[in-house]
Amino acid sequence: MSNQIEAIVVDVGSEWRTFSNEKDSKDASRVGGPENTLLGGSDLFTEITYTGGEASVDDQGRPTYKNRKTMSSSDRTLLNSFREISQMADRLNLPRMIVDRANTLFKQVHDSKSLKGKSNDAISSACLYIACRQEGVPRTFKEICAVSKISKKEIGRTFKAIVKNLETDVSTITSGDFMSRFCSNLGLPSSVQKAATYIAKKAVELDLVSGRSPISIAAAAIYMASQASEDKKSQKEIGDIAGVAEVTIRQSYKLMYPKAVQLFPEDYKFATSIDQLPAQ
Repeated sequence: MSNQIEAIVVDVGSEWRTFSNEKDSKDASRVGGPENTLLGGSDLFTEITYTGGEASVDDQGRPTYKNRKTMSSSDRTLLNSFREISQMADRLNLPRMIVDRANTLFKQVHDSKSLKGKSNDAISSACLYIACRQEGVPRTFKEICAVSKISKKEIGRTFKAIVKNLETDVSTITSGDFMSRFCSNLGLPSSVQKAATYIAKKAVELDLVSGRSPISIAAAAIYMASQASEDKKSQKEIGDIAGVAEVTIRQSYKLMYPKAVQLFPEDYKFATSIDQLPAQ
């Protein structure tokens, strides 16, 4: 008595399919990317139609079908804005988690219909700005503006409108949030960064810079710390990196200067003594 073994061969390779009507087409592709859950239902759907007539058969007389991909206007708006957010994030070297958060924010704004009259590009830019803050890697309005089609002022207005209408939680920004990036871009050593961070924090604690923005405080603190070091930076150099005007840095610095003795860390190694620092 013999035993028979039946072998079943299963192809575990990728399921490549050709969807073209061209006989010799080599456009083999898979079934597409993953579904975007932020879009309504699905990214798109396909209508397959047979129109009849001689034009609807191939060389061998077999019927051919045409497919048409359709998408709702709402999903088209979302997809275009998600693409814009992704492109801006790429230019700023931002991670995927920030893109995802910005996309979710845009979807909330879009669904709420609370910002009628605002352009989708302005909303996209503001959502990216908010997402950066919420993920703990804040960017300035100027940095977002540099990769956007929208003015800094309009991004700021749209940001305020989103926060107001969605009651979105936006963590408070401190000058320390920008210090590492600004000092790094200026080529300053860690000792100056550490001193600038201390100066900014101390200035806030002593209520010397009431009403001044965290960015202007950070810029003024960097200016003070650098002027006391061997790696001196001008207000213009710092302003170009921080995205604030020289006069803005000067105004914050003038508020801090009279108390400079109290602002520096005790172990700071001065290359220029405090009494030799510029008065403005």
